[in-house]
Amino acid sequence: MHPIIKLLHKKEKLVVGLISGTSIDGIDTALVQIARFGQETTWKLIEFDTYPYADQLKQELFVLATAENWNANRFCRLNVVVAEAFARAVFQICEKAGIKISEIDLIGSHGQTIRHLPAPESFYDFEIRTTLQIGEPSVISNRCGVVTVGDFRPADMALGGEGAPLVPYCDFILLRSEKMNRAALNIGGISNITILPKNCSQNEVIAFDTGPGNMIIDHLMRLFYGQDFDENGNIAASGKIHPEILDLLIKHPFFAKKPPKSTGREQFGQLFLDQLFSIFPANTSPADLIATTTEFIAFSIFHAYQSFIQHHTKLDELIVSGGGAHNLLIIKALKKYFYPVVVKTSTDYGILIDAKEAICFAILANETIHGNHNNLPTVTNAKSSTILGKICL
Repeated sequence: MHPIIKLLHKKEKLVVGLISGTSIDGIDTALVQIARFGQETTWKLIEFDTYPYADQLKQELFVLATAENWNANRFCRLNVVVAEAFARAVFQICEKAGIKISEIDLIGSHGQTIRHLPAPESFYDFEIRTTLQIGEPSVISNRCGVVTVGDFRPADMALGGEGAPLVPYCDFILLRSEKMNRAALNIGGISNITILPKNCSQNEVIAFDTGPGNMIIDHLMRLFYGQDFDENGNIAASGKIHPEILDLLIKHPFFAKKPPKSTGREQFGQLFLDQLFSIFPANTSPADLIATTTEFIAFSIFHAYQSFIQHHTKLDELIVSGGGAHNLLIIKALKKYFYPVVVKTSTDYGILIDAKEAICFAILANETIHGNHNNLPTVTNAKSSTILGKICL
């Protein structure tokens, strides 16, 4: 029987979702039991873990994500090395769950983003948008012996979309409510928000990137403290916020741009950090820098709500996931800015804070296999809906 037909006949599937985000922290790996598809989807998280890259590989991926020029041979090798690391993560999650790799039915892999250039540009007489995620899905499929869906973004971009964010499709499946206006906020390297008006249909979902997330804090922590992140926001809590800096940072042109919109290191990487250092007083302490940028993440999210959402949808609940949900100072600031909106984390709804995006790529892969259109044109600004991803047998 053809492997796709075999999958379509299964009442339940064991699916592994894989993603490494803009922060390049490691490979988030979720083993999910999924039944049915579309709005009828039911799911259960069996196991989750994050498998870090080797230190040298992580550093090289940071360089690759920010470099203007690449060594083509080096890039080709890294495309395969990242795929090998993703495949190893599948074996590791199976071992942790106590199951055999042969029991896995499907893998959904986002890959590792190296470039995301959603703005249209003229190139060789063609108007193009482009994105690049490495971690070749054919390698993952053949290493694991499992049908793999990868490279989800380009299909949407081929239709004039931003190619991101993709998680809102899953937010619609996982978190919509018949009685409350909800927003699902994910704070990873970049922050993105999904607006789910009560009893909404797919074409009523609004979502977009609000701007930077942990990426800025993580960079400052590595620079000044030799640590990958600010655990619980402890360093930020020891510093002083400079309110005047918030007003300067929010003038970045991305924040005035109307949705749909998406962003990445191209706008909030080194150039933004250079701007950050230039506007702070020279004697500013590292703790003050981190306190102010931590506050800015929450401030920019609320600014997006005030500018583009509040006039048509007043929220009842804000549901936070991603690494930023662990930062107690970010959560405190969100509660301050969004009051009286109730701020919770996705864990309150049975979705582990760190696992949500990996779960979503398991769900997106299941949708692709079933032939369902799984982008949201209202979110990405694509001309039409389409089936995302490449299926590797």
